[in-house]
Amino acid sequence: MNQAAVKSDTQAIVVDEIFPHAPETIWKTLTSGDLISRWLMEPAGFEPVAGNQFTFRTKPAGAWDGTIHCEVLEVVPNERLAYAWKGGHAGNDGYGSKLETVVTFTLSKAETGTRLRLVHSGFVLPKNDTALRNMSEGWRTILPRIGTIADEQD
Repeated sequence: MNQAAVKSDTQAIVVDEIFPHAPETIWKTLTSGDLISRWLMEPAGFEPVAGNQFTFRTKPAGAWDGTIHCEVLEVVPNERLAYAWKGGHAGNDGYGSKLETVVTFTLSKAETGTRLRLVHSGFVLPKNDTALRNMSEGWRTILPRIGTIADEQD
């Protein structure tokens, strides 16, 4: 059997949005726990410091209690934020399957404000098919909310 036949396929979710705000304003919505809770979920223990561990809570499934374990991997103020996003349980199929991914936000100047690029990478297929499908739709719905929050910060 060749190497390609046993290798898992991995996929990423990529969403780009342009907001009519300065990078500093968008950065604040990404790194303030109070603001994150308004566009995503309430983070417990979040600080934009590399190595910081925090959690989100969502709907439990099967053997999974709904806790998403995160660790800040990279912080470049007003430019880049990345954190590990781990959840699920190995015994679950579909929603709540074991997930070990990385969420990366990259900010760059755009002609009309700031381009925010989200890359949520590391979905192992077919095991994470359900998570990839659900979270693809979720991120596309959630990311524009950052603009609403940013409107209030200007």
